[in-house]
Parts: sequence; structure tokens; C-alpha cells
Amino acid sequence: MARIVILTGAGISAESGIRTFRAADGLWENHRVEDVATPEAFRRDPSLVYRFYNLRREQLLSDEVAANAAHEALARLEDAFPGEVLVVTQNIDDLHERGGSENVIHMHGELLQSWCLACDGRTETLGAVDAGSACAGCGVVGRMRPDIVWFGEIPYAMERIEEALTGCRIFAAIGTSGNVYPAAGFVRFADSVGAHTVELNLEASLVHSAFAEVRQGPATEVVPQWVDEVIAAGR
Repeated sequence: MARIVILTGAGISAESGIRTFRAADGLWENHRVEDVATPEAFRRDPSLVYRFYNLRREQLLSDEVAANAAHEALARLEDAFPGEVLVVTQNIDDLHERGGSENVIHMHGELLQSWCLACDGRTETLGAVDAGSACAGCGVVGRMRPDIVWFGEIPYAMERIEEALTGCRIFAAIGTSGNVYPAAGFVRFADSVGAHTVELNLEASLVHSAFAEVRQGPATEVVPQWVDEVIAAGR
């Protein structure tokens, strides 16, 4: 059956209260990307990087953040569509999972995980991490870092993503800016294999002209409507 690949970015989580890197309010505490989201930043000032992600994790787990109607609509699509539905998210939050999606790839990592540089293991992380934290797997202290793909690093699961794009019939991008690669190039890849491409965004992305169809509006409105149409068409 037909496969749907959905790329999601910060815009789908914005209505859940998650601050975004590229929104008007910018980064938390006015930090530049170079200060908190690169391997060089972590080597230069690990305390700052730990604090930045600890604050983001604390907010994500607070009562003020919850999955919204767009997340829930994608889970409904996964349940109702006769073929595979794969969500590839650039987001490091867990809101797709909270919304009910099960087939999710976090290409930029997950905020609720830490990566041990000593044993290469991943550990669920719900509290603060710092230079004195020990790996739950190997016990080594001081080698934990956020399990986040920083600028200059290779996104996760690229082979699986490319395989899915090769076989997809519908490719949708939701809440993406279109200025972070390789994700911004997915639409051209999908178009090259004959997939129908649609962008669902609050405003046009930098690559909107590459899409066959563009719909604009809040994710909590345009995504459920689009999902209803896809389910009704059964394609």
C-alpha cells in the first residue's frame, strides 16, 4: 500500500507551548545557536549547555506542555490509513508519542535521553544532568551529553529515512522552516520519485515553491483537516 512520510518541525509543537529556535522570541535566555547547539560549545562551556537543555527538559515535562490537535491527528492517520505512515521529526520533544504516534524517527535526537560518550549507550533522562552525572549503563561519571544532533553533526537514521522517501506516495512537511538541511531537501527527493508533496505551515517555508500543494494556517487547524481528507480518500 501507499506510504506516507511526514516531516515535522518546530511549528507543530509551537501551539503546545514549546519555544522554538527560529521563532520571534528566539532562544531561551538569548543564547545563540553557536553557544548551546554545537560540539564546540559543549567542549568550551559544558555547564552552559547542560543548563540550557536542563531548562528545556524541565519545561517539556511541566504541566504547561501537552500534545495538541495536530499531533493527535497524525496518530489518527497512522491508525486509519491502510499503508505505512512514518513521522520524521526534527523536534527533540516527545509530543508525537504523547499524541499517540508510534512510528516516529527523531532525526535530531531526543531531549528526554542522554548519550554516554564512554559506552555509547542512551539513557532515559527526566531530571537534570551535569558534569557529575554517571551513566546508568556503565557507571562512568562525566561523559554524559544531551542526545541531541547538534549543528555540524549527522542526523540519525538517514538510511531509513531515505528508504522511506524512496517508496512514499505522499510527502508532507508540517511546521518546518525549510532552512535546515538535509531535511529541507526531502521534498525534492520525494518529488523525484513521484510522490505528491504538501506543505502545511503557518507561513511559507524557504522551500515552499518545491511543493505541489501549500496550505497555510495554524497546525492545530490545517493538519486535522488534511488528515481527514487523506483518510477519506484512502490513498
